[in-house]
Amino acid sequence: MVVRKEIEFGGKKLTLETGKYARQAGGAVMVTYGETMILVTAVSSQEAREDIDFFPLSVEYRERTSAAGKFPGGFIKREGRPSEKEILSARLIDRPIRPLFSDGFRNETQIVANVFSFDGENDADVWGAVGASAALAISDIPFLGPIAEVRVGRVEGVFIVNPTHQQNLLSDLELVVAGTEDSIMMVEGESKELGEEVLLEALKFAHEEIKKIVQLQNELVAACGKAKRVVVEKVIPSDLKADVEAIALEKFSAIVSSVLTKDDRSAQNKELSNLVKETLKEKYPEQEKVIGSILHDMEKDLMRERILSVGIRLDGRNTEQVRPITIDLGNLPRVHGSALFTRGETQSLASLTLGSKNDEQIIDGLMEQYTKRFMLNYNFPPFSVGEVGRMTGVGRREIGHGNLAERSLKGILPAEADFPYSLRIISDILESNGSSSMATVCAGTLAMMDGGVPISKPVAGIAMGLIKEGDRFSILTDILGNEDHLGDMDFKVAGTTEGITGFQMDIKIRGISFEIFEKALLQAKQGRLHILGVMNEAISTPREDLSKYAPRMLTVQIEPEQIGGLIGSGGKTIQKIQRTFGVEIAVQDNGMVQVSSPNFDSASRCRDYIEKMTKQLEIGAIYDGEVTKLLDFGAVVEIAPGKSGLLHISEMDVKRVQKVTDICKEGDWMKVKLLKIEANGKMSLSRKDIILAENQGQNKTN
Repeated sequence: MVVRKEIEFGGKKLTLETGKYARQAGGAVMVTYGETMILVTAVSSQEAREDIDFFPLSVEYRERTSAAGKFPGGFIKREGRPSEKEILSARLIDRPIRPLFSDGFRNETQIVANVFSFDGENDADVWGAVGASAALAISDIPFLGPIAEVRVGRVEGVFIVNPTHQQNLLSDLELVVAGTEDSIMMVEGESKELGEEVLLEALKFAHEEIKKIVQLQNELVAACGKAKRVVVEKVIPSDLKADVEAIALEKFSAIVSSVLTKDDRSAQNKELSNLVKETLKEKYPEQEKVIGSILHDMEKDLMRERILSVGIRLDGRNTEQVRPITIDLGNLPRVHGSALFTRGETQSLASLTLGSKNDEQIIDGLMEQYTKRFMLNYNFPPFSVGEVGRMTGVGRREIGHGNLAERSLKGILPAEADFPYSLRIISDILESNGSSSMATVCAGTLAMMDGGVPISKPVAGIAMGLIKEGDRFSILTDILGNEDHLGDMDFKVAGTTEGITGFQMDIKIRGISFEIFEKALLQAKQGRLHILGVMNEAISTPREDLSKYAPRMLTVQIEPEQIGGLIGSGGKTIQKIQRTFGVEIAVQDNGMVQVSSPNFDSASRCRDYIEKMTKQLEIGAIYDGEVTKLLDFGAVVEIAPGKSGLLHISEMDVKRVQKVTDICKEGDWMKVKLLKIEANGKMSLSRKDIILAENQGQNKTN
């Protein structure tokens, strides 16, 4: 049975359709908005996995280039591994739905979203989340939704739901919000230094739109939804729990109340865990995992209660304090800028690399191909948390954290016309105990300032946490790893002294209120301003000079019709120029030529050469030219790079010249006058006219 539900949404028709596509999946919904179509399926295994203590959910998002009527780029005309855009879109689906499954559900579950049609205006990523929610909601999978997800822009002060690509370019806000009918589940985006009150207004606007899509899904469920599976929660024997508490509760309370480093706390937790398991081994054989679970919940309850009742955290801070910060600048001599930012037990080493136009990243997806001049790469090696792990490639979490930091910083970059460099920041997390992505924002800002990048303002980032039990709640500034793991929210906010530039929020409970969100925003601002103050003490303005190892960049404007001559047949001319001067040359379609070299003198000489090469020649003007070839009847003289004319033997001197070699040889330089340019481009030169003019001048003087 095919079921379709549709509404008018944001000026376009939004349709949810099921029963026509992928009918063997547990749930399958085709979402159509404009002419963008995305099919999302949900499948879950019938048997639970007994060997794990987490929910095995996987989300895949794929964009077929055929959806936009394009062939894939590259030699192999087939899509390969997921692009960064696809990974980030999958995370936009995963993060809001993951908290909405029963705690005891351990069945492998997979969401697959395929973009089959793209209209060039309406991005499919948020509709992937809507489709995932709808597919789960109509299936028998025990999903506690539905949720909806929308993108919000703001153009000239007016909020727009799901703006088109063109509207996004004009917007000072890009906000993606996911939520249920009565609460917010996830927030992500960037803004152009907007205030906290604007972001709160945007969230409220988004939530009203979310309710409409949730209602549409409820109608779909009412028409064709299946009965949900019953999840049997595992019950821990009360006597086992009592015995564990008798041994561990007092000791665990002492550990939680002690100010310890991450390593010391981990060691004491492990020692206590081993003690409890060894003591109860005979009475409760084969219950190690259950004992571990009881101890985990005990630590969680003790930590949370201490924060809610006393306001003191694991490391002894109150709820609004930021950990101690140290900053070390310029510690990597051969990179173009560097900073080591340490906040508590979290440490980011950021390095800056400056490059030319040729170093820009080419982005080829469903949209028209474009380039990106600013890149931020985030690396999280296992040693940063004292672990051993395989290092096989960049993980989805690393891509997500790097993207958040990149979005937070890109708004403060100088315009390309003022600073014609490509920029790459690498953040290597050397130590981690809470919010390494926000440490990356701080370290990235400092590395750019150390490298002499004329950014408009420094940006700092901070991560906020939440402990909520019933009506009691506490917002935590600058959360630790344990406070993230055992808490209810991870809310990252980055910005300048003027406003917010980037943000991301994930929660583990089933939504938060606007009251909590507003308090978190205001507390985050206080923490951000504190960090910016510490950064300002280390470096208040960008350095005046670039690193001596950074490339020197010069530009020259030529006429667009001269580009072909500069490049030459098969690129031979431009390649020869690059070899001759030891530079890199990038040519834009508008005729802007960028010359870069570590040696300023080389770049300067190359720029002058290109100026002369492309400068319009004037009849009657005098040029200093090089004799490149001798003929029986004259000489070929190059008067500008790549531009030569004939100096006929009759024009070499005021007196009769018997042989060309009497006047010049190859490699000689002489001043010549441009007499005329033929229609075919051939040029006639004269040395005689210059001599006559000089003689006349001398006669007048005499």
